[in-house]
Amino acid sequence: MIIFAAGIAGGLLGSLSGLGGGAVIAPLLSIYLGFPLYYATGASLISTIATSAGSASQYVKSHIANMRIGLSLSVGTTLGAITGSLLAVYMYSAHMDDIIYIIFGIVLLASSSLELERLLRKRRMKKPKPDWTTRLLGLSGKYYEETTKDEIHYIGRRWHLSLVVMYLAGLLSGLLGIGAGALKVLGMDIIMGLPIKVTTTTSNFMIGVTAATSSGIYWAHGFIQPLIVAPAAVGVIIGAVIGARMLPRLPREEIRAVFIAVIVVLGVQMILRGLGIA
Repeated sequence: MIIFAAGIAGGLLGSLSGLGGGAVIAPLLSIYLGFPLYYATGASLISTIATSAGSASQYVKSHIANMRIGLSLSVGTTLGAITGSLLAVYMYSAHMDDIIYIIFGIVLLASSSLELERLLRKRRMKKPKPDWTTRLLGLSGKYYEETTKDEIHYIGRRWHLSLVVMYLAGLLSGLLGIGAGALKVLGMDIIMGLPIKVTTTTSNFMIGVTAATSSGIYWAHGFIQPLIVAPAAVGVIIGAVIGARMLPRLPREEIRAVFIAVIVVLGVQMILRGLGIA
């Protein structure tokens, strides 16, 4: 029941923030419930897939997530996920768990700083000018904004630069068993100039593709324990569906503030665990 409850919390926060539930699930399982880190990251990967499955369908149905952009950028995340998963296998076999704890904590704190910057930033979105990637890949779309009752039209650009960020996000996802949604959102928000709701929802879709790539390698090396994964994944699906239905009607600032506080605490504790400090 505790694992199930942790799954609901991870799925809800991951769906609302676009970062994936793995950022919450893995620290909870490893630090508070005492599971080995490789089992925690394995369960986190499967839970991340469940987060994406539970929320992405809602976002696609509401035409907020952009499938064309998500699929094109998944090339980078998939290659990165393969690299990160193989690196994780090597580090666990070499008993380098403490280093992974520290890396995990640093990534969580870095994610929180990116989220805090986005929370405090009060800039008006200027419509970016299209470039050759905009025209070649058709990086444009529209969605209905319920809060303002307007139809929002947008375009993306600098796809090739965002692809580099997506590779790094995939590498971290494979290594740590998380969605690395902060980097995905960063690549689409700052580099491509997409609206925040488009980046968040498209990130949720991409997270599932990335995690599915890594999970096959984790499964082959025995890092996925079904008795841990099952309750976590069921809880994550429930939380993700709830979050996807709540997203259009909730103020994003309050959601992001709560999420920042949670991952800062978890990030600090992961670093302390890696350093051997109780």
